[in-house]
Amino acid sequence: MSDKLKIIGQYILPKHSVTFIAGKLANAKMGKFTTFLITQFIKKFKIDMSEAKYSEPSDFATFNDFFTRELKEDVRTIIEGDQNLATPVDGCVSQQGDIKSGRIFQAKGHDFSLRELLGGRDDVAAPFDDGIFSTVYLAPKDYHRIHMPITGKLEQMIFIPGDLFSVNPLTAQNVPNLFARNERAVAIFSTAIGPMAMVLVGATIVGSIETVWEGTLKAQKNKELQYWDYQDQDIILEKGAEMGRFKLGSTIVALFPKDSIEFSEDLAPSSVTRLGELFATVKQTAE
Repeated sequence: MSDKLKIIGQYILPKHSVTFIAGKLANAKMGKFTTFLITQFIKKFKIDMSEAKYSEPSDFATFNDFFTRELKEDVRTIIEGDQNLATPVDGCVSQQGDIKSGRIFQAKGHDFSLRELLGGRDDVAAPFDDGIFSTVYLAPKDYHRIHMPITGKLEQMIFIPGDLFSVNPLTAQNVPNLFARNERAVAIFSTAIGPMAMVLVGATIVGSIETVWEGTLKAQKNKELQYWDYQDQDIILEKGAEMGRFKLGSTIVALFPKDSIEFSEDLAPSSVTRLGELFATVKQTAE
């Protein structure tokens, strides 16, 4: 199928219905059929199960159990040092760099609004004006838990309903405003370098987005934004701690204030990322 037809299909496909059905199937306990599906998925995407805490397809009761599998202890080492931020996910850098005039670069010929990405709230977006971003794509083969790049206190979260386009590189290159139009969860943390936003972007057949503090997030029937305020709660997640997970693949967008960090020289668009490795170094600490 040509790339053009694949993109047209993205617009035609009843994405929410397909995702709902896929989510139900992924959560179903179907015994040997589930084991068969997992086995075929491992073969197709060449998944290295030697890194997983449970490595046999029959170890998982559902496909989602397999997809959100834990890693063995010490398979990933979290980089030490208060000046070093840890890479939050296994994946591939889509784009990263400066946020310019409230716009975030998506792909050649495409960018999107910082404010729209964060639910249209000026107060949430303001700390990241002229800031720094990194967009990382998680392919089907990747480990699908998201971890903290730096220790942070959870301040607020916004769940924004939206489309469910695929977020693979082809779609990012051809669908305008992709990450600011798809369903997403925005978690805002206060950290030693100022505020940090971790944006978990949903996609086609992503059964759900989960966080460790609220569990599974789902769009309401009225499709309105959902907002949580945690300022009076002491929800503190250490660097390297799990913060959420995707049931099936997707993308994260990490946002930081202006002049707060400098990304690792080893990271650039198309770079493979591994959880815990050097993501960025601190340029200054928040006053």
